[in-house]
Amino acid sequence: MRARLLVPLTLTLACTPDAGDDAGAGSSTGWDASSFGTGSATAAEPTTTAGSSTSATGEPATTDADPTTGGPAELDDEALLRQAIAGEVDAAGAVRTIADRGGFPVETATGSFLFACLCGQGAWALAGDHNGWAPAPMQQAGPLWWIEADVPAPDGSLYKFHEPGQALWIADPHGRRYGFDDFGRYSLVRASAAHLERWYAIDGADLGLAPRDLQVYVPAGGAFSHALYVHDGQNLFDPDAFWGGWRLQETVPPDLLIVGIDNVPVDRMSDYTHVPDDIGGGRPVGGEGEAYAELVDAVIRPRMEAAYGPAAVVGTMGSSLGGLISLVIADLYPARYDMAISLSGTLGWGSIGLDNETMLERYAAAGKREFSIYLDSGGGGACADLDMDGVDDDTDASDNYCENLQMSGILQQLGYTPDVDLFYVHDPDALHNEAAWAARVDVPLALFADLPADVP
Repeated sequence: MRARLLVPLTLTLACTPDAGDDAGAGSSTGWDASSFGTGSATAAEPTTTAGSSTSATGEPATTDADPTTGGPAELDDEALLRQAIAGEVDAAGAVRTIADRGGFPVETATGSFLFACLCGQGAWALAGDHNGWAPAPMQQAGPLWWIEADVPAPDGSLYKFHEPGQALWIADPHGRRYGFDDFGRYSLVRASAAHLERWYAIDGADLGLAPRDLQVYVPAGGAFSHALYVHDGQNLFDPDAFWGGWRLQETVPPDLLIVGIDNVPVDRMSDYTHVPDDIGGGRPVGGEGEAYAELVDAVIRPRMEAAYGPAAVVGTMGSSLGGLISLVIADLYPARYDMAISLSGTLGWGSIGLDNETMLERYAAAGKREFSIYLDSGGGGACADLDMDGVDDDTDASDNYCENLQMSGILQQLGYTPDVDLFYVHDPDALHNEAAWAARVDVPLALFADLPADVP
């Protein structure tokens, strides 16, 4: 393994950008990003739909919370699903509402569980730990496949849907709890151990943004003191993501909730940048980052706090453009975030082909703030500002090395203290991809987890 150098620096050096080139910017395999309940094996699933505005307001739950998940134990979910089965309400709308609320599968008043999916054509069946993985045929009611089953030990009970004619085994495309094993993604009936949860099509229409899913790592028992909002959510946990993904579930410290926010591939460059820039296409691109920052802080964060509870320490993290937008969020809401974590952040954005404000300039003008900052990169080499635009990005250094080195120097000049509230890591010659970030993400995760709960 490469040596990783945790280096406090006082010099401001210079280097080339990697022109905002993001490895793994798109969605991972297995689920389609920004869609409601779409699995890779279920082409007949419903199209992208915004979440229910009535059931996703973040209002306090009117019923007791389910202790094994972030969703409220909505007693109305059973009645709504039975209405859908009877054809009394629209099945797709009912599935959306339930997935947005208590989540699937639905526990009934008698203790059984209702499983349902919009799985498309075939002859679908339910199999899992509860029935020894012997497929039990589901019934069809219009587009809805459903079954009611007894699950004597729901906590930690795995299940999938099976279609024998196509030899398909898929995780519940509308399920709340899930995980990964050697056979891919599976669903969980209930879970008190550490696990993953999915929230569907979070609506950003009021901000001019497309809907996107959330992938949430819930620690054991749902207890946590720290919460981290992380970008490019579809690359964080899935081992089939680009370059193997980050596999954060393997490195996350205890007592830490991770909210992974899926990107929308066609909008990623726009959502994750604070100003337009020209990266060689002959026209400006990007610049909707402040709207995305508002989505994170004013929509997603309140919704997650309503579901799981507030954290004492809150941070935001990302890589490349995701690292850039993490610094944008902390800059816009400095009193709301205790740490911004940027891996290989594209900090020269704004100056690549245009003369717009960079995060280097914005942070230099803002002065010292109370939140901590983590910066890193791979790459290496000489750095220089040959075009005199204020950014040390005019050599052939890679992985945004020079811009992050320059940012570290700027922050120290503002009064940030190395190894106290400023952390800079150089992983020499590391590449710009998920494999490299996964190999060193344990460093910022540990630093964030060590922040005391009484940080200012």
